Amino acid sequence: MKDLELHIVMQAMSDPWRLAIVRQLLLSKGRALACNEVRLDIAKATRSHHFEVLRAAGIIFTEMDGTKCMTCVRQAELNKRFPGLLKLISTAK
Repeated sequence: MKDLELHIVMQAMSDPWRLAIVRQLLLSKGRALACNEVRLDIAKATRSHHFEVLRAAGIIFTEMDGTKCMTCVRQAELNKRFPGLLKLISTAK
């Protein structure tokens, strides 16, 4: 996380679909969600792309649970590196 740069995080969060993903994950209060639990009206391939961009930026963490990919926001790491950023993301309109 120390190598994570703000411009990379902000670039990943500049897309409305990715912002929606992060907001829904934040609303789960730390509970990891399967990709299909995140409500988005987009194609599966597009959804996968957005999750990959968020992973590459260091915003989310995904681990396998059987056949499901369970995803959560890296809240502790992001709050430590960029204090207040996740609060801003979760409350911004």
